[in-house]
Amino acid sequence: MPPLTIAILFVLGMVLGGFGGLFGIGGGLIAIPVLGLAFGMDQQLAQGTSLVMIVPNVALGFWRYRQRVGVDLRVAATLAICAVVASYLSARFATQLDAGKLRAAFAGFIVALAVYYAIRVLRGLRPRTERPKTERKPLEWGWTSIVGIVGGLLSGMFGVGGAVIAPPALTTFFGFTQAEAQGLALALIGPGTVIALATYARAGEVDWGMGLPLAAGGMIGIYAGVAAAHKLPEAKLRLLFCGLLVATAAMLIAHG
Repeated sequence: MPPLTIAILFVLGMVLGGFGGLFGIGGGLIAIPVLGLAFGMDQQLAQGTSLVMIVPNVALGFWRYRQRVGVDLRVAATLAICAVVASYLSARFATQLDAGKLRAAFAGFIVALAVYYAIRVLRGLRPRTERPKTERKPLEWGWTSIVGIVGGLLSGMFGVGGAVIAPPALTTFFGFTQAEAQGLALALIGPGTVIALATYARAGEVDWGMGLPLAAGGMIGIYAGVAAAHKLPEAKLRLLFCGLLVATAAMLIAHG
C-alpha cells in the first residue's frame, strides 16, 4: 500500500476515533459508509474492516469513560456477557447476506434511530410547564440483559448497532445519564466486537492492510472525543449524535 494511502487512513482513523469517543460508538458508524464510498468496499467488507479499528477504540474508550464519568461494572459485565453469543450468531448470518440488502437494512436502522433521537431532543427543548410531571421509575439493573442481547444482535449484524441502540435504552429505561450510557455501550460491544471481527475475518471480509492504519489513528483520536463528551451538555450531545446519524444514513443511501 502506498505511504500516502497509509497516511490518509491514519488521519481518517484519528477523525473517526474522535467521533467514536464523543458518541461512544467506536468510530465504526461513520467508518462503514466512508469505506464504501471512498474505497469501493461492499457492505460486508466495510463492516469487517471497520471492526479492526473498533476493537482497540472500544477498549480505550471504555477505560477513559470509566476514568472520567464512572461506569457501573455490574451492569457493564451483564451487557458484555449477554452480547457475546448474540454477536457471534448475527455476524455469521450477516456474512451470508446480499451486500445491497444488508446496506439497505443498515440505512433503515440508522434513519429510524435518528428519528427517535430527534423526538427525544425536541421533547427536551419544551418548556418545563409543558413537560409531563410524572417520571418513569428506572428498571432494575438485571433487565439490562435484554439490552445486551439486542445490542449484541445488532453489533454482529451491522458492526456498530449495539453501541448506537444502548445509550437511548439505558437513559430512557434505567436512568443513566447520556455520558454514563455511552460508557456502558462500549462495555456492551467490547467482547462482541472481538467475536464479530473473528467471524468476518474467517469469512474473508476484512482488509487488514487498511484496517490497521485506521486503528492506529483511532487510538489517538478517541482521547479527544471522550474529553469533549465529558464537557458537553447532555442535550447538545444528543443533538449532535442525531445529526451524525442523519449524515451516516445519507452516505449509505448515496453509496447504494
